Amino acid sequence: MPGPLTGIRIVEMAGIGPGPFAGMMLADHGAEVIRIERAGAKDPRAARDPLLRSRTIVALDLKSPEGIAELREHVRSADGLIEGFRPGVMERLGLGPEVLMRDNPKLVYGRMTGWGQTGPLAHAAGHDINYIALSGALHAFGRSGAKPTPPVNMVGDFGGGAMMLVFGMLAALLHVQRGGEGQVVDCAMTDGSALLMAMIWGFRAQGMWGGGRGENLLDTGAHFYDTYETSDRKFISIGSIEPQFYALLREKAGLAEDADFDAQLDPRQWPALKAKLSALFLTRTRDEWRALMEGTDICFAPVLDFDEAVAHPHNAARATFVEAGGVLQPAPAPRYSGLALTPPRMASA
Repeated sequence: MPGPLTGIRIVEMAGIGPGPFAGMMLADHGAEVIRIERAGAKDPRAARDPLLRSRTIVALDLKSPEGIAELREHVRSADGLIEGFRPGVMERLGLGPEVLMRDNPKLVYGRMTGWGQTGPLAHAAGHDINYIALSGALHAFGRSGAKPTPPVNMVGDFGGGAMMLVFGMLAALLHVQRGGEGQVVDCAMTDGSALLMAMIWGFRAQGMWGGGRGENLLDTGAHFYDTYETSDRKFISIGSIEPQFYALLREKAGLAEDADFDAQLDPRQWPALKAKLSALFLTRTRDEWRALMEGTDICFAPVLDFDEAVAHPHNAARATFVEAGGVLQPAPAPRYSGLALTPPRMASA
């Protein structure tokens, strides 16, 4: 069976980061995605960039009337458009929502920016690190006593940006299919990264999250939710939150009789218990701990590098990583019971 988005046509204005990721997601799930690049601006790295896979690439001179006319023609038959320019750029090109949605009233016009289309910072430059700093998300990432540590660009660009844009566009496309009018989707990474922190805001409201970074349940404050170094200078991860999982951790680690570990949920005891666990995990190699704990209900996993992740039996069994055009990359996700995902093909194919 074809992918769930087969028959959907998307025009993607060339950009970097979250816009291309959104286009990749839509293409992976069956949409026809036409990527519009500036004439003469083809990036030689495109053939090795998974974000640009499975597209049709069209080069246009958007400074010429002919290029503008051709783009408008593409959009007339499209279901959606993705653009990631600063507010006003598409309007200055004569390609703003007022123009393109007059051509195509059912169009879903997806706008991806860091700060959003409105607000005092809307026209300022920025990157993921700035957007998640302003939303409050970055404050939560890092260890106690250390400065905030950005989680690469997962939270702003891809979680709070691209995935939110894809969700918004698909919601709007569903609205159109049900007889509604086209929509402009204003996706701001500040908004999206704030939304991703909804559970933490809930913890704060319930008195379960303090203001200190690295001192809480899920931010490496707790001894039972952290990474630990092993004797071979590798790392493991422990997430034994629930009582039964914590009890199994104690059993497998030989800590069942250590009364200090009875105080699982007492934050005052966490630093001392973490020190004990740190010393314990340094007594064996990562593979020795894997042999003891992996596949149990401890909530354990080794911390793998890229090559190790590809080779791990679980990822291999699920084909979590694939190769296309000589480029090793994550496979399309998620999966469906009776629908196919588009096998990746690189931009040069």
